[in-house]
Amino acid sequence: MAETRPAVESLVELLDERQHLLEIGLWIFDSAITADRIVQETYRRWYALGEDERAAIAVPRAWLTRAAGSVCLELLASLKAEEVPMVTAPVVQSDRASLVHSPLLDQVAHREPGLDEGRRHLRRSTQAMLRRHARVVHRFAAACEKGDTATLETILAADAMVVSDGGGKVRAPLSPVLGASEAARFVSALLSGRESLALAVEPVNGRTGLVLRRAGQAIAVVSLTVAGHEVTAVWVVLNPDKLRSWHRP
Repeated sequence: MAETRPAVESLVELLDERQHLLEIGLWIFDSAITADRIVQETYRRWYALGEDERAAIAVPRAWLTRAAGSVCLELLASLKAEEVPMVTAPVVQSDRASLVHSPLLDQVAHREPGLDEGRRHLRRSTQAMLRRHARVVHRFAAACEKGDTATLETILAADAMVVSDGGGKVRAPLSPVLGASEAARFVSALLSGRESLALAVEPVNGRTGLVLRRAGQAIAVVSLTVAGHEVTAVWVVLNPDKLRSWHRP
C-alpha cells in the first residue's frame, strides 16, 4: 500500500488559522497578551498529541477552535488569567551590510593596509562564495514566485531538508522535511495562494535570504544553506516573536 503523505497547508492558511484563534481569545478577554497565551497553549495541546492522533484529525482548524475554547473556559473558571509578557530574542537579524563585502574583512583591511597575498585570497574567496550564494537564492526565489515545483526540485540537493520554526505560535512540522522532491513540494504548498504576500530577497544574517510580508508585516524569514550551486537546507522562521524587527510600515 502506498504511503499517504500528509497534506501541506499554505502559509496564508496557517496565518489565517492563527488569527482566528487570536480572535477567540480577544473576544472573550479583550487582551492581546492573554489571547497570545491562549493561542500558545492551544498549539501546545496540539503538539502534545501523538503523530497518529494528529494525522487522524480531518480538520485541524476545527480541533484547534474547540481546544482554544476549552483553554478560555479554564481561564475563566480559575479567574487567574495573568498577563505575563513573553520575552524572546530574535534569532534572525536584518543586515543592511553589502552582500558581497564582509564587515570583518573590511575591518582587517583598514587595520592592516599591507595585507599579505593569503589574506587577499581569503577575501576574494569569501566574496566569490557570497556572490555564488546570492545567485542560487535568486534562482530559488524566482521559482517560488512562479510556484514552479519542478525547478525548485532541481535547485535543491537530493538530500535537502526544510526545517520550520513556529515557536509553538504557528502550526509547523515538528520534524524536518527531507529530500528534494518532498522539500520542493512543501515549499510550493507553503507559498501557494500567495497573491496577498510580498516576497523580497534581502540580507539575512549576513547572507542573501528571503522575507515574506503581508501588509508590511513579516510573516516568514527564510535562510538557505548552499553548497556549490545547490540548496542543501531551507530554514523557515515563522515564530511571530522572532519577526518583529522585519516589519515594515
